[in-house]
Amino acid sequence: MKVILYSKPDCHLCEGMEEKLSAIQSFWPFELEIRSIITNSEWFERYQYTIPVIQIGDKILPPQSPYIQIQQLQRLLVRMKDASEGTTS
Repeated sequence: MKVILYSKPDCHLCEGMEEKLSAIQSFWPFELEIRSIITNSEWFERYQYTIPVIQIGDKILPPQSPYIQIQQLQRLLVRMKDASEGTTS
């Protein structure tokens, strides 16, 4: 599974989300791609006010509180993965 994190430099919320995703990777492996919205005008226009944004397949995770717990984030990722694959859990 591939997880995309839309981010930008010096974004503390983005850094925190990246740390949580990295922690989840240690026990639930997936590919993590970090995309800086400042490198692409379309990403910037779309996400400038909502980063950090997480995407799996064509599914975008609803905006999350920076205080989300790792276990809650993992459950959301599992649900998104299932939705992008057309399965339920």
